[in-house]
Amino acid sequence: MTTVALPLVFLLDAVSVVVFATFGRGAHSEGLGIGQVWGTAWPFLVGLLVGWIAVLIARRDPARVRAGVVVWACTLVVGMVIRGLGDGRVPHWSFMVVAALATGVFLVGWRALRAAVSRRRAV
Repeated sequence: MTTVALPLVFLLDAVSVVVFATFGRGAHSEGLGIGQVWGTAWPFLVGLLVGWIAVLIARRDPARVRAGVVVWACTLVVGMVIRGLGDGRVPHWSFMVVAALATGVFLVGWRALRAAVSRRRAV
């Protein structure tokens, strides 16, 4: 992965988290203003940053599926902890399941698709 591509990969992940927050707010008929979406997204964006730092410290290619799993796990866990601390309670189990599935699809899914296309091209 070139250093030019790293910011693009990070941007794709960050946009994915914001899309997740936007979809979630929309599904619950909540406001979709910039501040409202930011209020939902920022804990997960902090988690995303933690995941990226972990991947970069381990000298892994952030665009790989394994790195995506680390980024996803950090995004989810840190995001849930921050939300829980902010709300003063553990997030509802159904939110945790939906958030895990949605962020997994977004953060690991594009990497898996990229890997499949790369393998297919190599054949």
